[in-house]
Amino acid sequence: MSFFGSIQFFLLMILLFIPAAVLGLRGKSLRGYRTAASVLMIGLVMWPNKEQLLFLIAFYVLEFVLVKAYLKLRLAQGDNRSAAVYRIFLFLSILPLILCKISEVSGEFSLGLFQFLGISYLTFRVAQMIIEIYDGIIKEVRWLDFTDFLLLFTTFSSGPIDRSRRYIKDGEAHYTREQYLDLLGDGLLKILIGVIYKFILATLVHKGVVFFQDPQSFLEYAGYSYCYGIYMFFDFAGYSAMAIGASYILGIKVPENFNKPFISIDMKDFWNRWHMTLSFWFRDFIFSRFMMLAIKGKWFASRLTGASVGFIINMFVMGAWHGLAINYILYGLYHGVLLALTEIYQKKSGFYKKNKKKTWYKTVSWFITLNMVMFGFLLFSGELI
Repeated sequence: MSFFGSIQFFLLMILLFIPAAVLGLRGKSLRGYRTAASVLMIGLVMWPNKEQLLFLIAFYVLEFVLVKAYLKLRLAQGDNRSAAVYRIFLFLSILPLILCKISEVSGEFSLGLFQFLGISYLTFRVAQMIIEIYDGIIKEVRWLDFTDFLLLFTTFSSGPIDRSRRYIKDGEAHYTREQYLDLLGDGLLKILIGVIYKFILATLVHKGVVFFQDPQSFLEYAGYSYCYGIYMFFDFAGYSAMAIGASYILGIKVPENFNKPFISIDMKDFWNRWHMTLSFWFRDFIFSRFMMLAIKGKWFASRLTGASVGFIINMFVMGAWHGLAINYILYGLYHGVLLALTEIYQKKSGFYKKNKKKTWYKTVSWFITLNMVMFGFLLFSGELI
């Protein structure tokens, strides 16, 4: 059984939806039930691989202890917060993911540490909490809220990535019958759309991926990149839609992950539409903080230079997050350079400022952007290397 990938999963999920719907229609809180259902579902999915399950349990205990310990220290510090202590706890919170990524590329000497499904997305959730505890935004972490947020089974393996304060606000909500009926209807519709995307459209487009596999000519590479990119969209957007819809039924309005990415007119527009919860997380917690430090420390002669470097660092980290294989690193650097060049062009070019609102310019810009995006997918796939 796998998340949104087997008949057994969907049948069990439907059974778990029945009590959730009863509670929701009666205006009751779904928090306790949702947590119990998530623990049950994750346990059943991961039970065949006991090692993964043990790593997950160890990860959960470690991260909860780190969050509670850092919160206690941070509250004691008051206005005299220690950046050094914060960085130590942040590093410790992402250390299991680092060990996991190193294990993936260490060959015959693989340590196999913390290699369990979902660790990347769970790490985002914990790191966000550590960062916002440092900022003084999070002042309380309750065990049930932490468990509910970290282990929501619908978004466990591949997101979307939620933020703890937004999640907990939803988690504590008591919906009226009418409100929950709307949530239930929207959730079922999203699941249906997700099923069509992932199991019908993605399957059809994947035939093109197979057809163009091992390309030899320019046209074959072009065919492969387009088929792979469109397949990635339908597969992942379909998964995200099902995860979001299922979360709605459990009382959580998980944020959207895709917004018509292939109509983007530049690379910044693309990353505001593609895997939005991931790109917005990196924007808020890596790029923006890098820029604040750079401006405060006067690291660069201009903000434009700082932003350009920030984009490259930001996307390099995103590529490494996918994995330490060369194709992921190149994919991240490629998009970082494109974003930096886009920023420079839009800030410096009089031609852009004069024509950016014209239909012909938007059309040409869309065509160029689409092809750059598809080449990025070719890099990501590893077929080019």
